[in-house]
Amino acid sequence: MAQLAYWEAIRRAHDEEMTNDPLVFAMGEDIGVAGGTYKATSGLYTKYGAERVIDTPISENSYTGIGIGASMVGMRPIIEIMSINFALLALDTIVNAAAKIRYMSGGRVHCPLVIRTPGGTAHQLAAQHSARLARMFMSTSGLRVVTPRGPIDAYGMLKSAVRCNDPVVIIEHERMYNIKEEMPDTEFFRPLEGAEIVRKGEDITLIGYNYSVHLCLEAAKRLEKDGVSAEVVDLRSLKPIDRETIRRSVEKTHRVVVAEEDEAPVGVGAEIITGIMEDCFFALDSQPVRIHAADVPVPYNAQLEKAAIPSADDVYQGALKVLGKI
Repeated sequence: MAQLAYWEAIRRAHDEEMTNDPLVFAMGEDIGVAGGTYKATSGLYTKYGAERVIDTPISENSYTGIGIGASMVGMRPIIEIMSINFALLALDTIVNAAAKIRYMSGGRVHCPLVIRTPGGTAHQLAAQHSARLARMFMSTSGLRVVTPRGPIDAYGMLKSAVRCNDPVVIIEHERMYNIKEEMPDTEFFRPLEGAEIVRKGEDITLIGYNYSVHLCLEAAKRLEKDGVSAEVVDLRSLKPIDRETIRRSVEKTHRVVVAEEDEAPVGVGAEIITGIMEDCFFALDSQPVRIHAADVPVPYNAQLEKAAIPSADDVYQGALKVLGKI
């Protein structure tokens, strides 16, 4: 076992998959000589060379399109988009090509593409570098969308994504790159589907994904001191969503809070609660609560930024509301 940071786990997965298959290559801004903004490709340029670790111009639509084309003829590109905000520039190729080609070709053409991109607020990066756009990719048929909460999932999901014949969008979080976990020294894979119960409980279900899972876990510890047993569900995959795991948990606890760092309108929380209403409405003993960001562009000012995004205390307070304690 070795303790690895989130970025080190991603780097290890890159390295192993590039060693395993010469058709795997990486593309993105500053991922080569500089080793990536968050160090997730550090050292790979020296090891594999400029033809397999490709520093690109600031042109997301162009290099994402090149990667998509390469995947259609058998290559397995890992595209890093430096910030999920910049993925907006590549939406045409992602939505109209990568997501649709297998269906439009009757299954004759596959698009084994991985797009890695960090999102979320990360200490005063301001509005144009702090987007939370998971809902945008979730709404696109033909894509898989996953959100690792820690190094184990970041490593295992990236390896699974590289070997998947569907286009996979991996949404990381900029505040998680230095989170550490003990990881096996041997190779392993993590599924691209299925939620995971990361803490068992009996009285209330707290649901989150990537960074908000950590908020849920912290809130669960506070609730335990109040004598409340909280179950925490990590969605892991946002497309497809594991509605069955959510249903079983809610039918056990009868109460639910959904936490996300995104704004509320047309968001992940809205989708999850809609599924709960459809699947297990009569199991609920209380109205579900969403915890989410303020519906404003993320401020640069540190105090305003803190006020605009949810905290573990917000999740805790939401749980108390569901439990009828406030």
